[in-house]
Amino acid sequence: MRRMKIIHFLTLSLLCLLYPTTETKAQDSTRTAPQDTPGRGTDTAPGSSLSTAEAAAQAYREQDYTRSIALYEEFVAQALAENKESAEIYYNLGNAYFRDNQLGRAILNFERALLLDPGDGDIRHNLHFTQNLTEDRIEQAGTFFLQNWFRGVRDLNNSDRWAVIGIFVFLLFLSCVALFLFVRLLWARKTAFYSGIFFCLLMIAANIFAFSQKQERTRRDGAIVMVGAASVNASPDENSNRLFELHEGTKVRIRNSDGNWYEVAIANGSVGWTKKQNVEII
Repeated sequence: MRRMKIIHFLTLSLLCLLYPTTETKAQDSTRTAPQDTPGRGTDTAPGSSLSTAEAAAQAYREQDYTRSIALYEEFVAQALAENKESAEIYYNLGNAYFRDNQLGRAILNFERALLLDPGDGDIRHNLHFTQNLTEDRIEQAGTFFLQNWFRGVRDLNNSDRWAVIGIFVFLLFLSCVALFLFVRLLWARKTAFYSGIFFCLLMIAANIFAFSQKQERTRRDGAIVMVGAASVNASPDENSNRLFELHEGTKVRIRNSDGNWYEVAIANGSVGWTKKQNVEII
């Protein structure tokens, strides 16, 4: 009986850790989203004015999207100056741009929010909703199923949460080591031994997920097309052959740069060069 209780306790602890949670803060009675649903809040950066975020949210509720965008952009600039980014602010800014019919900037800010908090279902939903309104329909190149599985599990939580999970699991691992060394009951030692192996593997996985997400956040090699039509050429030269054309809101991956040009790759694997002014880094 005691053995089953220990196993149940360990199982429940893991489920609580791995279940993705999203902090939701009150923003009056409505949430700023492409589809009107309940409220979503605003994080504030240290030293920033709370009234700026509140004024931006109020302007949004009053459907004054131009003023809401200006206030949110001011908030973002201040947060970046203090070396702090907020998924909530990018999310709300993306919603304001969406309501103002600026799909490229809406997608850009949803992507920035998702980069900071990949486990947030609201951000992911609004990003997909907005992407479906863009002109380009690009087939995703085939990827190895283990890579898809890795990204799917990794993006259940953000890097900070994975780091916390790693620390907590490490403490559970130490508890199992202590049980194995100091408890004489055979069943308890066996449970501690196998649980310790499991927690050790989970700790390694959590740290790998946290490191991978941190690398993706610092690498910042994704970009969004910000113009109505962006020509992609064979080389960084206006007179070179035009390979294809991308439209506002399309996501690209930056591979290289040369002067005023970026070498970009799209989801289907096609590669070419486009002017830097055509895209903005996520």
